[in-house]
Amino acid sequence: MSWTEVRVPATSANLGPGFDALGMALSIYLECRFRPAERLAIRPAGRDAALISPGENNLIWQTALAVAEHARRPMPAIELEIHNEIPIGKGLGSSAAALVAGVVIADEILGLEWDRHKILDEAARIEGHPDNVAAAALGSIVASAIDEDGITRAVRMQLPARYGVAIVVPDFILPTVEARAVLPQQYSRADAVFNIQRSALLIAAMLTATTDAFHAALEDRIHQPYRARLVPGLSAMLQLRAEGLLGAALSGAGPSVLVFYERGHEKVVEEFQRIFREEGHASDILWAHIPDHGYDLMRGL
Repeated sequence: MSWTEVRVPATSANLGPGFDALGMALSIYLECRFRPAERLAIRPAGRDAALISPGENNLIWQTALAVAEHARRPMPAIELEIHNEIPIGKGLGSSAAALVAGVVIADEILGLEWDRHKILDEAARIEGHPDNVAAAALGSIVASAIDEDGITRAVRMQLPARYGVAIVVPDFILPTVEARAVLPQQYSRADAVFNIQRSALLIAAMLTATTDAFHAALEDRIHQPYRARLVPGLSAMLQLRAEGLLGAALSGAGPSVLVFYERGHEKVVEEFQRIFREEGHASDILWAHIPDHGYDLMRGL
């Protein structure tokens, strides 16, 4: 039988103050080719391929099984070829990309004929929060929430063309479960108000290209102060000021750092590498654009 391919972008969640609410798609991809088979066969390749299971516990396959169970349909075996370019365990939505890919694969194999928003609802149901999966499904920058009926409501935005983004990826992994464990169970009203104000300001700044609002808009009291001890140099990075630098934020749960800058000032991103280096860690810069759509699906290959 012919192959079907799904390509899902990496994502950066939170964007500073928008904890579990804001997400951004990035032009770094997880690609999966699949077709029905007599027995399950999974072949990982690409970046961090050694961290991708070729067995039954593969996250993409487990997601497809969860969708089938929820739909009360038997999930047949598949042949699955994975080519990954998303750093794993670095705060760039590798698990969200796998979830979205798994939902799309189940939809195609089972003939559910779900639209993109139903794909998003199912991925958010499995993930438990919508920020990464919304950006992976829809592209661009997305504000999202799950309503009382379990439906994900998501609104896309564009970053002004004169702004760019880069991701500084250090040489260590920070498991999401560890990054979540350091967060408090309760927050003060002052901290909640602080983040509501910054989230609103960040959205307004992005929509109107209000450059001088960015540094304040990226401030956060919900997660970054607590995760700073897990990411050497993060506190200094968040306080960094330089010409052309709009600001920075921990990418998702970290340890990667998302940098916003004015185009023509790409050199400023090297300052974040310098800080990691002073803390004893090497890092890579990933130059990415923000794709204006989420996953791609190609049939009959």
